[in-house]
Amino acid sequence: MRALGIDGAWVMEPRVFRDERGSFHEWFRAPDLQGAAGYGLGLAQANCSVSARGTLRGVHFADVPPGQAKYVTCVRGAVLDVVVDLRTGSPTYRAWEAVRLDDREHRAVHLAEGLGHAFMALTDDATVVYLCSRGYAPEREHGVHPLDPDLAIAWPAGLTPLLSAKDAAAPTLAEAERTGLLPSYEACRRWYEGLRAPGADDAGVPPRVPSTRR
Repeated sequence: MRALGIDGAWVMEPRVFRDERGSFHEWFRAPDLQGAAGYGLGLAQANCSVSARGTLRGVHFADVPPGQAKYVTCVRGAVLDVVVDLRTGSPTYRAWEAVRLDDREHRAVHLAEGLGHAFMALTDDATVVYLCSRGYAPEREHGVHPLDPDLAIAWPAGLTPLLSAKDAAAPTLAEAERTGLLPSYEACRRWYEGLRAPGADDAGVPPRVPSTRR
């Protein structure tokens, strides 16, 4: 696990074993993630998306608490995966980092709750799978327009972005901030500390103490 420049984001670079039969690698190791983040990934949902070349998905994020941490890899083809710091008050607010995920190097990206996520398919049938700490809840999930010039994400040249109607109608970063849609860095930090607390479950809640009342 290698930390990216945005607090709460890591890239996992596995050792890939190849021979005449094919290849083998470990794409997720709970102890490695625990060691990097200080808390584990409480798995609630696993998603798979298949995208045509040029498809642009994101920038997506969820309300914190509880947010939605993601662990993302590409099992077929290639994508440019992007993490965006949407946490107001963060030292790296508005910053983004890109990692190529593909079926050759088998990297994976982990992003903590409160961070924005997007990717562009670099090949046809680009297949992305990701583990989520929380299930899909439309009432607390949001987006920021991935082509917002204030973000200035350097999407690959020569590809015409193909967006869903929902992503194309997403607000700019300035609009999302003005309407209070974005998570705060302070709230996210409190949430992370709760997850790191001894005995906390994947929701950052200490285990229930049995009642002594009779």
